Amino acid sequence: MNREMLSLNILSLLKSKSYAPSNLAGIAAALKLKRKDFPVFRDTIEKMVKEGTVAHVKGDRYCATKDLGLVAGTIEFKQSGRAQIRLENGETISVRSEDTGVALNGDKVLARILDERFGSRRKFRNREKEMPVSQKYARVIRIIERKLTTVIGTLARSMNFWHVVADDPKFFYDIIVADPKKSGIKPVPEEGDKVVVKLFEWTQKHINPSGEIVENLGKSHTPMSEYKAILIKYALETEFPSEVLDEVKALPQEVSEKDIEGRLDLRNEFVITIDPSDAKDFDDALSFKRLPNGILEIGVHIADVSYYVKPKTALDKEARNRGNSTYLVGTVLPMLPFELSNGLCSLVEDKDRLVKSVFLEFDAAGDCKKVRFANSVIRSSKRLTYEQAYAFLKENDLNIIKAVRPPAEYSTGSTGKPLDEFDDAFLQKLRTTIRQMWGLASILRKKRMRKGSFDLEMPEIRIFCDEQGYAQKIVRRENDESHQLVEEFMLAANEAVARELFEFHIPFISRVHDDPEEEKLLDLREYLEPFGIFCGDLTRRREIVKTLAAISSHPQSYILKTQFLKSLKRAVYRASPDGHFGLMKHYYAHFTSPIRRYADFTVHRALNFYMQKMKLATAPKGRMSMDSQAALEGIANHISKTEQNSTDAERESKKVKLLEFFERKIGTNETFEAVVTAMSSHGFFVELTESMAYGFVHTHTLHDDIYRLNAEGTVMRGRKTGKTIKAGDKIKVYVESVDLFKRQIDFAKSES
Repeated sequence: MNREMLSLNILSLLKSKSYAPSNLAGIAAALKLKRKDFPVFRDTIEKMVKEGTVAHVKGDRYCATKDLGLVAGTIEFKQSGRAQIRLENGETISVRSEDTGVALNGDKVLARILDERFGSRRKFRNREKEMPVSQKYARVIRIIERKLTTVIGTLARSMNFWHVVADDPKFFYDIIVADPKKSGIKPVPEEGDKVVVKLFEWTQKHINPSGEIVENLGKSHTPMSEYKAILIKYALETEFPSEVLDEVKALPQEVSEKDIEGRLDLRNEFVITIDPSDAKDFDDALSFKRLPNGILEIGVHIADVSYYVKPKTALDKEARNRGNSTYLVGTVLPMLPFELSNGLCSLVEDKDRLVKSVFLEFDAAGDCKKVRFANSVIRSSKRLTYEQAYAFLKENDLNIIKAVRPPAEYSTGSTGKPLDEFDDAFLQKLRTTIRQMWGLASILRKKRMRKGSFDLEMPEIRIFCDEQGYAQKIVRRENDESHQLVEEFMLAANEAVARELFEFHIPFISRVHDDPEEEKLLDLREYLEPFGIFCGDLTRRREIVKTLAAISSHPQSYILKTQFLKSLKRAVYRASPDGHFGLMKHYYAHFTSPIRRYADFTVHRALNFYMQKMKLATAPKGRMSMDSQAALEGIANHISKTEQNSTDAERESKKVKLLEFFERKIGTNETFEAVVTAMSSHGFFVELTESMAYGFVHTHTLHDDIYRLNAEGTVMRGRKTGKTIKAGDKIKVYVESVDLFKRQIDFAKSES
């Protein structure tokens, strides 16, 4: 029996006007199911209850949730205690703190819609018509599925009992535990240790949840205990299964002549890689040629991981399960074992490597005239860092370029030969090639922006640790022309592959970015006004592009662009080419990073199938299998979740290290430049310009005057001096305190 069709039939019956709430037997009879189908039917309807499309009500009866005024979704808490329920379609419904029941952050819940209230009336600039803004509220009535079965926190002792204070500031309850000496855990947990607690069933909000200690991670707020906590919280694996390692041992250590057979030989071509200073795996390389009639050819060469990792192998299953590599501060948890990610598949300098090549031919105006694909072999002529590539773009003196070195704190990985070991003729050729590449890339970039693509690149911070693992230094890295050069050609290759696969009806996983919700855009419009950015109807793309340009030129561009990103939907993977809103592309797929993303893996396999279908000379030998649409949908859903999980883990890893770093600055009198981002009656929020760390400045730390917030909530004014503090102001601050439990940093305004 087709379960998908059965679930559709069940839902259709439950939504029909003639349906009265019935038990399982009644529904089965109405659907005219045979007795042998009943086990599948029961499992299907139980699954639908867990998904929230069907509700189990009194009398052992079932109804469609919408008919009862119910919704199902994931509850997301704010630190204030309020929450929202995110439905599968992305819509959100507010939940007041008193209506959250015994829900915990991330739980799947069933909730009843309470009412729909109208708030303020909003008017678009340059429009006369006002728009009433509705707000839905809901009350949680049932937990469909707990996200958390374990909680990580710090063990504490009160007068008569032990409890655990959760690390997650959105977990609002202390967890009652038994005397740790009776836990059987070795070493015995002591007060101040970070522990893992298995939660017991919790059904009464007025009584604290309870649980049992199942693991001791060591002294809380130390680098190792925090690292272990992140691994457990996000279910990240540091080791590969033995069967995966056995398959890796069977792989060659170098590319052989047999591997090269039938491939386009590009080993004598001038091919380069440009990557971060601390990169250890390189999965993309570039080449450049001037063809007759003014045509410019860019070769985008991507590590052919699919040649080594075959479908249904242990390697493939593990890569799919991980979904992507995860980059925590100071370490990486790779999708593929080191022997592949940093060795056989990595496009290191002066080594033969197998690649998939996309050749893009452009005219002088940046219009793509031709695309071709090949399985190739390359030998990278030079591994460049972004700093070195930038020097080649900006400097004419070769001696200055030769002196460019990665910062001392970087773990440089495979650096290749130093630039000063190459002769000047090679370096001049390298400089000319990079400048020619940027000449074309800059045209492509300007053309993309004119068409309405968003410039959403943000500066990054890299946190470096000392030998004990504590955060020691923070380096800000800008998205300059060297990054943009690589980005433009990767975008062009991704689009070209997606378009070709679509035109030849070959299923593949797209990178999809859906249109934003109108309500989010209205919120963004209101947020920007205090910063002096006034915009009209943000549902019009031209107005969004205009607003983003104003944000990019604003002194507080990072803060505002962060808020802009929050107003957009998350990009996801989907087995249908539904377009990319941010890039304004109809067809787009991830193809260029197969070492660290499983999505690219699947696209490479689809391209293998295409090559055989088109009977290309470099098509892989042997019949290529192709994932079905249904299989790709399952993979896309899974890797969208693993990507978000890794993003959350990486964000928490940085947050922990920032707290470590600034805790060590307490009492040092070291000051930091900051920008005021938002106002509160108790003080104001700031963001440090160099490290991009967030914090709060309390009014009680302002010693020069007594400050009060104006009625509009936009400006603080001193009672005696008349001095003002408002969003956008640049100030100097020093660290007042760091709360490792609440994960908050408090600053004080420096008078110097």
